[in-house]
Amino acid sequence: MEWNPAYSWLVITLLLGLAELMSGTLLLLALAVAAALTAILPMLGLSLPWQLLGMGLFSGILVPVAIHGIRPRFSPRGVNYGTTGSGVERGQRYRVMHRDFDGASVLLINGDLYRLRVASNPSGLDDDLAEGTDVIFERFEGTTAIVQLAPDTGVETSPKG
Repeated sequence: MEWNPAYSWLVITLLLGLAELMSGTLLLLALAVAAALTAILPMLGLSLPWQLLGMGLFSGILVPVAIHGIRPRFSPRGVNYGTTGSGVERGQRYRVMHRDFDGASVLLINGDLYRLRVASNPSGLDDDLAEGTDVIFERFEGTTAIVQLAPDTGVETSPKG
């Protein structure tokens, strides 16, 4: 069996497809489909510069379609990816959770867990709130969420144990 340039494009397609399984962003899937379409070009007798131009054109069409057309259909409603930390969470009410491995008080914001600190307690000591406590998000300091206890919550910090 003789090596054909189309096989190279198919190998690239396979690698991009496998990488997509790890990322889940649909960007690599769009590039994999573009590479698969590009594999047709050497079969038509087009040289490498035309193949690269074809890959660019296919990518230029498929990537925006995947990001703006397909990805929103797979995203949960109300989740604005890429906005965490930009201030859109300010004033939102969240419920305190505890991490499994260390029991730390955390907030689940856009699918990520963030350690929390109560704003009225700048030392950060004794910030273990009971699970289910309602808090109001203020801001981030690094990866720590600074919160206030929700006004209708009479829950104080729980003793460390």
